[in-house]
Amino acid sequence: MSLATPAPARRAVLQRRIRWIVAGTIGYNVVEAIIAIAAGSVASSTALIAFGLDSVVEVLSAAAVAWQFTRTDPQRYEAPTLRVIAIAFFALAGYVTVSSVLSLTGAVTPEHSGLGIALAAVSLAVMPALSWLERRTGIELGSASAVADSKQTLICSYLSGAVLLGLLFNSTLGWSWADAVAGLVIAGFAVREGLEAWNGDTCATPVGMLLDADVDVDADAAPGARDSRER
Repeated sequence: MSLATPAPARRAVLQRRIRWIVAGTIGYNVVEAIIAIAAGSVASSTALIAFGLDSVVEVLSAAAVAWQFTRTDPQRYEAPTLRVIAIAFFALAGYVTVSSVLSLTGAVTPEHSGLGIALAAVSLAVMPALSWLERRTGIELGSASAVADSKQTLICSYLSGAVLLGLLFNSTLGWSWADAVAGLVIAGFAVREGLEAWNGDTCATPVGMLLDADVDVDADAAPGARDSRER
């Protein structure tokens, strides 16, 4: 099997870019988590608190990719990094589901939060841009974990939109259930993406293909293979 991979110089540039992207993602999400959890606690908003905890999950996912790309051979750590990202997806789906059910049953009634609305609006603009940049770089690099992490970031942007709509509807129309319904839809997406990450099935070169390529290289290096080509 022949895989199209970037030249060594280009690969080094892409790996450095990934490190900068995930560093920016981690920094932004740390700030986002602190503000969202604080604002959610003041407003008794399950959606905002869940949004803040989702930012913590995003930090975990980005940190896993950042750690991977500090290794000498990042591809070697694709599988364990993907498993960490998958677990982060599942944790996000579980928490959002529980929070949404509590909101739908009336166990929690969120109040107006101007700070929460502003934060969700900013995140809705920032997160898709970060996701697009990391996804494009990950595909060119052939990194399944980077693409999976970009999907995690995109899920966060969906959640930003859902939280924003939920907070606006709650503030203007009194529809406290709106963000809960959207949260359940997002939880379904998170489970799907988590399963894909766990199986190494992304739009980048899957881990299985990388392993197959190693096997093919070893086979080509075998004496019998060389003799066959010489004949």
